[in-house]
Amino acid sequence: MEVFELPQNLSQQVKSWKKQQQRIAFVPTMGNLHAGHLSLVEKAKTVADIVVVSIFVNPMQFSAGEDFDVYPRTLDADKQALENIGVNALFLPTNGTMYPHSVSRSTQVYVPEVSELLCGASRPGHFRGVTTIVNKLFNIVQPDVAIFGQKDFQQVAIIRQMVADLFLPVEIIALPTMREKDGLAMSSRNQYLAETEREKAGLIYQLMQEMSEKVKTGVDIASAESEAKSILKASGFQPEYFSFRDPVTLQPLQHIQPDMVLLVAAKLGNTRLIDNWLFSCEVGRNSA
Repeated sequence: MEVFELPQNLSQQVKSWKKQQQRIAFVPTMGNLHAGHLSLVEKAKTVADIVVVSIFVNPMQFSAGEDFDVYPRTLDADKQALENIGVNALFLPTNGTMYPHSVSRSTQVYVPEVSELLCGASRPGHFRGVTTIVNKLFNIVQPDVAIFGQKDFQQVAIIRQMVADLFLPVEIIALPTMREKDGLAMSSRNQYLAETEREKAGLIYQLMQEMSEKVKTGVDIASAESEAKSILKASGFQPEYFSFRDPVTLQPLQHIQPDMVLLVAAKLGNTRLIDNWLFSCEVGRNSA
């Protein structure tokens, strides 16, 4: 595995691979890799000849008071895991490399409307930071395909729109969320949970299953959302949203439709958890 710190060095290597007609897959990460990340790499190996992974904790996507300074960084272990799995190149840029004129003075990439919903409403500027850094990374790596996890459903939707709007020649593949035995979505932030909090964290997955089934059988969407938030509150969570949405526009739904996504964000103690459940409905009389 080759390790690159400077964009120009990686770009030069990418040109060499492309001259050899090598197809390139890219997996952008913030490190502290777990099984979910490694599943993305395994997928990348099946769709391309060369796999490039980046590790960069992006300051632009953290708001004031969030966990940028304490976000878990485990570079040595990450490097070993990536080498063991057969990654071809690891990109390790610095803040100074990615934001040479400082974050505040950097050119920004913004996807309107969809970036302001859901997590965008409670984390102002977060998705602007995501799209800016992903666009920079795409320009450096020049991948044919990029692999993302579906755990952050909104993030994937925004990146898909950015790629379409800017005519970027990158195929986006999103893989289903990997989960712990109790259904909790794998996340680097799960390690923030205290033992007692971790024991109840699987409730989110349980409620997503229950409420999606209720809606399928005709229960009013607003009632299902309200019931779920009440259960979360009674269990010690601070629900931010529990919302049935259109999977493309992410607009809220009042009635069932053939394809739906249930999006959830809730704090448990000091840890903010997000999850989603994509499902299909048979649209009948209760959708009118």
